[in-house]
Amino acid sequence: MNDLNNFYKSSPGDDTALLLYAASEYNADMRWLGSVSVPDPFIALVVKGKSIAVVNPLEYGRVVREGRFDKVIAERPLRETLAKRLSKSIESIKAIDIIAHLLREQGLRKVRVADDFPAALAFALGQKKIRIETAGNNGLFPQRLVKSEAEQAAIRKGNSASAAGMKAAETLLRESVIRKGMLYHGGRKLTSERVRFAIELACLEKDAVSSHVIVAGGRQACDPHCVGSGPLRANELIIIDIFPRLRASGYHGDMTRTFLRGSASDAQRAMVAAVRKAQQSALKVLQAGQTGAAVHAAAADVFTRGGWQTQAIEGGYEGFIHSTGHGLGLEVHEAPTLRPGSDEPLPVGAVVTVEPGLYYPHIGGARIEDVACVQKDGCQLLSRYHYRWEIRDA
Repeated sequence: MNDLNNFYKSSPGDDTALLLYAASEYNADMRWLGSVSVPDPFIALVVKGKSIAVVNPLEYGRVVREGRFDKVIAERPLRETLAKRLSKSIESIKAIDIIAHLLREQGLRKVRVADDFPAALAFALGQKKIRIETAGNNGLFPQRLVKSEAEQAAIRKGNSASAAGMKAAETLLRESVIRKGMLYHGGRKLTSERVRFAIELACLEKDAVSSHVIVAGGRQACDPHCVGSGPLRANELIIIDIFPRLRASGYHGDMTRTFLRGSASDAQRAMVAAVRKAQQSALKVLQAGQTGAAVHAAAADVFTRGGWQTQAIEGGYEGFIHSTGHGLGLEVHEAPTLRPGSDEPLPVGAVVTVEPGLYYPHIGGARIEDVACVQKDGCQLLSRYHYRWEIRDA
């Protein structure tokens, strides 16, 4: 995102370079640093607060125009120079040769890398006597935790795609008819796959790609990451979780709602009400200075006081079996987390999901998720969709 140029580049010190080797299409750190999508791995360094990228001829002009690296080097001429210097063929010049050359130019022999840095390249660095350290839990760019106004706007846009997908799903459910306990639409059984396709199409129309959409009903909904498959049934809770990625910026939205087509039981109504109350309780606690653990505790306390137990059962667990939320941005799951043990105070500008849920095989699964930006005195929702979940016949 070129409008994030006011973000400073991170450097651990004058004697150490940050080193990345990844495709920015898939690696959030590289995408954040360069603000440009490249499908193949390339080299980037951050030295004394300045960023350097080495890219192939296919990408050079576009990275210069669209990216925000301080310096962009064309890979081919550099390979030719190194081939002559090392008396090698151009084809034999590897990424490690280029990295060693760039570090030598800067007078450095030490790099810091992300925990997912390629192992083979790390081994090659060691053979070149280049010292290597990993960034650890805080990551290469801890400042990614705080989202700028432009990033918040991108996430809000991602959630508008989520809402469009949710509307498409709800429309199918509302238009469906019930026959012998099954949902039908257009004369055919309504399946998770058909609803998922409608969601994906709605997100594409918002210039977002939505992969692995969850449309899970009945027992399937009791496995929080089950994407769902097969026919959908009447009178069963259906969890729909949509987390699209904007094609232009790479930022995500994330939203979950629970629906039921038909008539809910008293137990289902009580469970959905408890989930919504837990979410509201967590949102009330969410503000700068609070910890992720405290936000999670607020949601969990609602369930505990309501008698919704979490326990092991045959084949797994039931109840509140996951954290209350996670950070959202260039990754669907990033720092910070809202769970027990998350004891770091939340900063202003952190963006998190708030998504408590309950899962009982004999009742079904229910989860409600919104995205919120942490403020000094509270939080601001970056997602919007209604909470009406029971779809009865008119």
